[in-house]
Amino acid sequence: MRTALVGAVLLLLGAVAVATGLLPLADVGVLWDRVWPILLFVLAVTVVTELAAEAGVFTALAQQTARWGRGRAWLLWLFVVLVATLSTIFLSLDTTAVLLTPVVIVLARHVGLSPLPFALTTVWLANTASLLLPVSNLTNLLAQHAMGNPSPLEFAALTVVPAAVAIVVPSIAVFLVFRKPLMQRYTPEARDPIEDDVLFWCSAAVVIALLPALLSGLPVWLPASAAAIVLVVLFAVRRPSVLRFGMLPWQLIVLASGLFLFIEALHSIGLATVLATVSGSGESPAALLRLAGTGMLGANVIDNLPAYLALEPVADTPVRLVALLIGVNAGPLITPWASLATLLWHQRLSALDVEISWRRYMLLGLVVAPLTVGLAATAFAFAV
Repeated sequence: MRTALVGAVLLLLGAVAVATGLLPLADVGVLWDRVWPILLFVLAVTVVTELAAEAGVFTALAQQTARWGRGRAWLLWLFVVLVATLSTIFLSLDTTAVLLTPVVIVLARHVGLSPLPFALTTVWLANTASLLLPVSNLTNLLAQHAMGNPSPLEFAALTVVPAAVAIVVPSIAVFLVFRKPLMQRYTPEARDPIEDDVLFWCSAAVVIALLPALLSGLPVWLPASAAAIVLVVLFAVRRPSVLRFGMLPWQLIVLASGLFLFIEALHSIGLATVLATVSGSGESPAALLRLAGTGMLGANVIDNLPAYLALEPVADTPVRLVALLIGVNAGPLITPWASLATLLWHQRLSALDVEISWRRYMLLGLVVAPLTVGLAATAFAFAV
């Protein structure tokens, strides 16, 4: 509810800017044309993943992962790294934070392992693995539009090098920090029965079909909406009690809408001019590193989405936009509010009685975030 309240306040401030003439109504229309497909995609893909989770798709994946681990904690953890990475790349960082977090915690507990390395892996990769594709992060969808709507594969061709670095560096850091518990052994447990075979297999088929559709070049809201409609109809027939308003990410939609309008109002009174001085210009390695660092700082101070929105006008080329994405996607590992995914992740931890010290989290982030952003930005600067 707090998220929705912040969004409502920002919407009100934006409305005041429109009413007083600070933000022209025509600019609001241009903004709406840009953001409604993005918000619709977020809504649709959340419904898909929530219903797939209800059908047991992600739990079955976790249980299969436990068997693949063959009793070795480090091998099980590597599979969690793989699943978290793929989930983030194809289904977005918020999906990983919300749906995969409880799965890996329950998985770790069932086999007698500490959940902390698995939980930290999930939240760090939910952020840092979200560089590769437009669908991986809301900021990427915004950047894709600003780049002139390249295809997902064209977008990935730009981001693949920093994306790889941003996945590997935090993963190595987790292993080094938790190397002792990750060298333990465990005994895999029996697989839980599937409650409804029809729901399970149909939901799995929809998710599998959705992944290539998101890479097809179609506007991503189209296949996501189609998948959501199929699953809603399926659940309405077989398990209607699952369908509830609470599965819709309405708080996130309200917050994102408020941020869009509020930052647009700030740009109308000269925010971009101020930020251009801070973030610099050009595409030299030093300039790209400076922009990525500014994005990382902004994300950890005010959250990654408003940081991206504020800095987008000064990231005036595709190369500079990717540098900005490195900062706002791979950098929000320090403060709890640096990304919505981190806040959602912590809510899931609290619900499952998993304690993690924010002090320790922030201290680790102070080391890993600059290292990840610095290496990813440097690798990108010499790759382009």
